[in-house]
This record gives sequence, C-alpha cells and structure tokens, in this order.
Amino acid sequence: MALKQWAASKRLKSGDGRELQPFRRRQLPFRSLFWLRLPGDGRRAYLYAIDVRHWARLDNSRIRAHLFLDGRHVAESKLPAVFPVDGGVIEVAMSGYGIRRCHYRPSDGQPSQLTPDPASAEGRRARFGARHPGLSRAIAIGSVLLLVVGVGLNLLQLAEPLSRIPPVAQRVGTFASPIHLPIWLNLALGGGAVLASMERALRLRYSSLLDAAGR
Repeated sequence: MALKQWAASKRLKSGDGRELQPFRRRQLPFRSLFWLRLPGDGRRAYLYAIDVRHWARLDNSRIRAHLFLDGRHVAESKLPAVFPVDGGVIEVAMSGYGIRRCHYRPSDGQPSQLTPDPASAEGRRARFGARHPGLSRAIAIGSVLLLVVGVGLNLLQLAEPLSRIPPVAQRVGTFASPIHLPIWLNLALGGGAVLASMERALRLRYSSLLDAAGR
C-alpha cells in the first residue's frame, strides 16, 4: 500500500482554485461526479468532490481525476489516483467501462464508497436501485450471467484454434470445442457483455476476470 501511495503521489498535481461546475444532463456519458462530507474541527465540515471527465476514454493516460474542496479545485491526478484528505485518502480508479473505484479510505477503518451526484449516471442508477430494489437485483444478476455465459463460450471456442498451434498441440494435444456459434450470436453475446460491464460500472462493481475478459 505504501508503494502504491508513493507512486500515486508522483501523479498528483496542485489545483488551480477554479469553481466546480454543476453536472449537466448532456454530460451523462462523459462525466462522473462523487461527493464526500467529512467532519472537521469544531463546527466545520469538509465537503469534497471527485470529478472525472471521460473525454479521453480511448487514451486512459489522459484521463484525470479532479479533487474539489468546498467547491474549489485543490488537486488533480492521472488515474489511478490517491488524494490525501482529512483523516485518510480518496482512491479513484477507472476501467474501460467507467469508474471502477471511488472510495474514502480512513487512516483507521474500512473504506467506503463516495456518494454519486444525483444527476450523474451513477447517481441515477443508485436512485433506481433504491426505488426498485427487486428489479435492480434482477438486472445485476442478469449482468453477471451475461458476462459468465459470454466469457465461458468465448473461451471454449478460442481454445480449439489455440490448441492447434504446433507447440501447444505437441505438449497438451488438440481440443475440439463442443460449441460453434454463428457469427451473429457471437456478436450479440459480445454486445451483451459490453452492456453488462457498463451496468456494473455504474454500480462501481468490477471483476478482473469477468469485466476485463468481457472487453
């Protein structure tokens, strides 16, 4: 953890003091905004915001997370980011489908997810889950099933041509896949896996096995 924080500190830059802009509906596909309120000394409370613009999604090295304190820009960092804040750090990471992690990790205690802005896509998904918990769980289960089925079938079909590579065939033999799907169904499963990973990203759920393999 100390090594990760040291590497993250090298990506950290001071902010320019600009004001935090309100979330606009047109920014839904391109922006994530999260909030964290921490008690301060005496009567004062600290209000932090994490603002991530997805404009440069095809080049993750250009995507930056921005930290605001009481509405003013105080720091920015390339991702993954670790921002020192009062009593701990805020950790931010992104996958190919959206925000992977945006958590407050106190110096002594368990990490907790920041609250998404109600106008953001993550906030709208959280509100939908609160209003329709049963349907929300069904969608979440369906997302996992889509990924499991899509990844499993792709691995089965991929194993056959890989096993025919001479060095592999000599070492482990050849494998005949029992399943050969038409191209249209493979494309449909691939599209379903992408949608499933996007839905999971809205809930900040990520699995290196499922979501990374579903890309």
